[in-house]
Amino acid sequence: MNKHFLGDTAVLLGRSLRHVTRSPDTIVTTAIMPIALLLLFVYVFGGAIDTGSDSYVNYLLPGILLITIASGISYTAYRLFLDTQGGIFERFQSMPIARSSVLWAHVLTSLVANLVSLVVVVLVALLIGFRTGAGVLGWLAVAGILVLFTLALTWIAVIPGLTAQSVDGASAFSYPLIFLPFLSSAFVPTESMPGPVRAFAEHQPVTSIVNAIRDLFTQQPVGTDIWTALAWCVGILAVAYLFATVSYRRRIS
Repeated sequence: MNKHFLGDTAVLLGRSLRHVTRSPDTIVTTAIMPIALLLLFVYVFGGAIDTGSDSYVNYLLPGILLITIASGISYTAYRLFLDTQGGIFERFQSMPIARSSVLWAHVLTSLVANLVSLVVVVLVALLIGFRTGAGVLGWLAVAGILVLFTLALTWIAVIPGLTAQSVDGASAFSYPLIFLPFLSSAFVPTESMPGPVRAFAEHQPVTSIVNAIRDLFTQQPVGTDIWTALAWCVGILAVAYLFATVSYRRRIS
């Protein structure tokens, strides 16, 4: 059964990746907005923001990486919605394939596409001055957190992809997720925020994830932030996966 599932997922993953390669503007568009924000904040606002860091681009990059992921997962909902409207799900049900492989193919496509976009953003950051002393283990830890965050948001994206009534509705859910880093420590320290905003910023998932990645890049002790970040990512992933699978069963029943 596992081999059957893995084989079916691999075939459908290849199908989804071919769709992405035939429209490279998807990855380009996903990366353009985060890169534009990166350049805007570094070269326009960076001089006026006191973060206590030697380089604002070093402080800013973790938040930009999360925005990159939040921008990219809207395409997962969009592609999934098109498949549901195009009748491809019904066609797959008539074939001897593992039903869950359809969803996993979309999820893994999102993971691959987002990792490519993240690499592009990091390369741009390096060109404009981002530097880190993190070693291989530090980079692997950052990559692990970003992969978990991508999977968590992607499974959230599956839900509107299956239940939305229009293309706009399928992708509009990502807008609050893109906005969330602005109410965190991604751009400015939370100490500079007014009371209620600071309380929200310090207790929402993006802040702990950003702080953990930032500490890993700067080789600082991560403390409890990394465990809080992992707890948020795993918790969101588990809940989103549960609701996504329930939505999928209702869709194909």
